[in-house]
Amino acid sequence: MMDVYLFDWGDTLMVDYPGSTGKMCNWPKVEAVPGAEKVLKHLSRKVRIYVATGASDSKEEDIKKAFARVGLSQYISGYFCKANIGFEKGTLEYLSAVLEKLGVHSSRVAMVGDSLVKDIKPAASIGIKPIWLTKKPSSTAPERTLIIGALNELCI
Repeated sequence: MMDVYLFDWGDTLMVDYPGSTGKMCNWPKVEAVPGAEKVLKHLSRKVRIYVATGASDSKEEDIKKAFARVGLSQYISGYFCKANIGFEKGTLEYLSAVLEKLGVHSSRVAMVGDSLVKDIKPAASIGIKPIWLTKKPSSTAPERTLIIGALNELCI
């Protein structure tokens, strides 16, 4: 049983529109990924949910505003980004700092993301359960990786 789920932001919980620049909270249109609210509502009954993003334009308050715009902020316990962690996402230092702030062992944490390089491989290498959201799985995924094609598969 996991105690914490870390979710990537862009194209995992919210749509990352190609060509959009700047802080997502200021984009003219923001949208949750299909199934995001259902999954967060379901999981938040049992575990703490955090966003672990590599977004470099946004600080924690900006990220909160974007999630509030799509009605997902009520399910999220906190937000981790370069501005409040001090490291780039995709590095072991980033995830180590997140685990330290959470005060939880890596074996009790799952990471859900769409990037094999920035989400899945670093999570697996530090003992976090990797959950890869992808339509194109590959054989290069770490051994313990759960591969899902849609977020709603986490409600099973």
